[in-house]
Amino acid sequence: MHTDAADTAPVRAAAAPTGLSPSRAGDFMTCPLLYRLRVIDRLPEPPSAAATRGTLVHAVLERLFDHPPAERTPERALALLTPQWDRLLAERPELAGLFPQDDTEGLGRWLGDAEKLVEKWFRLEDPTRLHPVERELYVETALESGLLLRGYIDRVDVAPTGEVRLVDYKTGRAPSRDFEGKAMFQMKFYALVVWRWKGVVPKRLQLVYLGGGGDVVTYDPDEADLLSVERKLQALWQAISQAVATGDFPATRNRLCDWCDHRASCPEFGGTPPPYPLPLARRPDDPTGDPVVSKES
Repeated sequence: MHTDAADTAPVRAAAAPTGLSPSRAGDFMTCPLLYRLRVIDRLPEPPSAAATRGTLVHAVLERLFDHPPAERTPERALALLTPQWDRLLAERPELAGLFPQDDTEGLGRWLGDAEKLVEKWFRLEDPTRLHPVERELYVETALESGLLLRGYIDRVDVAPTGEVRLVDYKTGRAPSRDFEGKAMFQMKFYALVVWRWKGVVPKRLQLVYLGGGGDVVTYDPDEADLLSVERKLQALWQAISQAVATGDFPATRNRLCDWCDHRASCPEFGGTPPPYPLPLARRPDDPTGDPVVSKES
């Protein structure tokens, strides 16, 4: 029997946002309602085959560096796929809903696609020459304003001369030039966190795209870049805070709507968002910040 993964996803209580990650910052900039439904309402989302495949490939590339350089071969990496998939299933049983028990052919094709992504990575980077100091590194820092920034960096390389490189794996194809800046924003976010946390501006930011023909996109930031990102994030957090206070999170149509799990809750598609779960600090149409006063008070 094929269990609907959405039915097994845990339901979490609504909560006010406490900081920003690159993904959630991107959500608000793309569609404020999506941000609200994910961060505040915390509506469950069924796992997707594509996102789970990305998680699996990331896990394989992370674990490959447990082995000595000479053993970081394509064969060794491919041998890690099934054990890592078993581990993911044990940690997140709802992932079993992606494939019916009798759909061994579908699972085989899915794992085969993951194999192709892993093999392509070996054409883009040589792991026998890499010596990461961190993998899946959780980073967190608070800016002077109190804004908390956090996230996970796939890989951190440090050269013998001390230069730092931040690396992120993407299992999709490289974006067009029109969207390249949006993709690199995530890396600049991480660079800002590392700079404010460790006092070091990373020398290089690197995105490794495993989809399509495969590509490596790099950028060398400086302090001016990171100060600009910091100002953007401060302004973004102010907009989020105002939305939290008023409950006003408008839906914005965009090219990702076709893949959104929350269309049933979106006015753009005839849906209705659930009642706003947090107390309102002020009216949506009141820029003065006057608090909402209930009729009972």
